[in-house]
Amino acid sequence: MQTHDDSRPVALITGAARRIGAGIARHLHAAGYDLLLHYRNSDDAMRTLCADLQAARADSVHAVAADLAEAQAAKTLVDAAMQRFHRLDALVNNASAFFASPLEDTTAAQWDTLFAVNARAPFLLCQAAAPALRERCGAIVNLTDLHAARPRPDLLAYAASKAALEALTRGMATTLGPDVRVNAVAPGAILWPEDENDPAAREAMLAHTPLGRIGRVEEIAESVRWLLMDAGFVTGQILRVDGGRDAHWA
Repeated sequence: MQTHDDSRPVALITGAARRIGAGIARHLHAAGYDLLLHYRNSDDAMRTLCADLQAARADSVHAVAADLAEAQAAKTLVDAAMQRFHRLDALVNNASAFFASPLEDTTAAQWDTLFAVNARAPFLLCQAAAPALRERCGAIVNLTDLHAARPRPDLLAYAASKAALEALTRGMATTLGPDVRVNAVAPGAILWPEDENDPAAREAMLAHTPLGRIGRVEEIAESVRWLLMDAGFVTGQILRVDGGRDAHWA
């Protein structure tokens, strides 16, 4: 029988099996959170992550597979967190749909997919989690993107979906305050896309990044942790962790 120490805070993280999501999960777990981890298809990666975290602290992690494009997934995840851990202190909306979406070629179905995962799912998760988060005076962090403020022509619909999430971040902060704080982290280049192998594009991006490098997953994870745990007078803000790229856009 699984048990839970009710003195430990609990975070629900979407898209937690790989890349930035897994980094956030490891970082928050090390900071003392027990975790409800969402994933969709990355079964092997999630099994490895859970095994690592459970080895560090027993009975501290529960994983649930769900497709966030389905409206009922939000309630399923929040219900699973409450049934397993009996509390919810933090929600991290990290999961994201990402693909090229230029004006000329994007279909209505592709638009709907991007908005279902990147904007509607975080909205529904916030809605479902609000009562539990209010009870704990908890916090929400949404993961947006530097392209929400600086849309690229080849990512037009994707950027619009992330801009919607930034608007939701500000609106939710007003709606859920003073009990729940809501902020967002907008990463710059942290991990190269797995199908990206264009040295010239990388050099061009770095040339417009004042810090002259890509970011580290740990830097995004620490930004999330800070907003959840230490930023007690911060809400409705978009923290741009992009090496200064937003300030030096070209």
